[in-house]
Amino acid sequence: MMRIAVLADIHGNLPALEAVLAQLERLQPDTVVVNGDLINGVPFSTEVIDRVRALGWVMVRGNHEFYFLDFGTERAMPGCDDPARWGQLHWLVETITPAQGAYLAMMPDERTFYIPGAQPLRIAHGVPGRNRVGFHNRQTDAQIVPEIQGVGERTLISAHTHVQIDRHIHIDIDRSSTLQFDPHVDHHAPNHGELHRQWHLINPGSVGLPLNSDPMAQFAILENVPEQEEAGGWRVTMQRVPYDRRPALEAYSTSGMLAMGGVITQLFYWEIVTAEPEIVYFYRWAWEQGYDPDNATQAAFDAYVAATQRDHYVRTRDPLYQSTRIRKD
Repeated sequence: MMRIAVLADIHGNLPALEAVLAQLERLQPDTVVVNGDLINGVPFSTEVIDRVRALGWVMVRGNHEFYFLDFGTERAMPGCDDPARWGQLHWLVETITPAQGAYLAMMPDERTFYIPGAQPLRIAHGVPGRNRVGFHNRQTDAQIVPEIQGVGERTLISAHTHVQIDRHIHIDIDRSSTLQFDPHVDHHAPNHGELHRQWHLINPGSVGLPLNSDPMAQFAILENVPEQEEAGGWRVTMQRVPYDRRPALEAYSTSGMLAMGGVITQLFYWEIVTAEPEIVYFYRWAWEQGYDPDNATQAAFDAYVAATQRDHYVRTRDPLYQSTRIRKD
């Protein structure tokens, strides 16, 4: 039996990674793969790079690696020269060393594991060729299939959305449909002219910034099993590990990231506290209210806080704030 630990979306959160390392020491998987977004979000990106590099884990590059690698080139994200919106990226660019940058540059964008005696595994931060495509449990199979239909392997490990997913996706495709399919990959062709396809879609969740309302560091263990036990041949055991979030939260101020990163850094801080998609909440509210969160970020955020009192909601859940209150009492 092959046991693979799959981590993703560490986002520079060293305390969360250390907690996961302790759990891995107990679980003793055969190998470890990190499915993208090693960096950015929490102020320990350089330490996380060095830690993971020394461990020799299998790596896949995510969209946050590209934010760093593309900065200052024609490939850069539009508007990323604006420090009000992209100050955190500017801080990251100043922090990561050339040697660390070269390590990120050499990562592959996807992997396929061909393990003797097991079904192949396809691994990509989003989907192959598009690292910002992500999935949620509330989506229907029909909504997911157009994004994964080009994946020939039965099992796809994705990431990006910071939520744990373990789903079997099924679709019957009419041969006259415009939906693309590969007639040589994993199907049977019934007489009624339909093609049956199925995939095992897995997201291990986020080590450093989970967004499923549970702030524990999250990852997954995969074990190859007979097809009759699990379609696609891989059984998933989701893992959640508690850790002390206070060192990560304190580092936002002591590292200078918060001062330089502005609104987006503040929202990343909030995400550690709440384990909710605070950046999405802010952007959705701003667009609905007619604000421009990309080009007038601070003004939109000030209006958001005034209207929603979201900062009060976060504060009541902030372990740093709670620790301060206890000391004062």
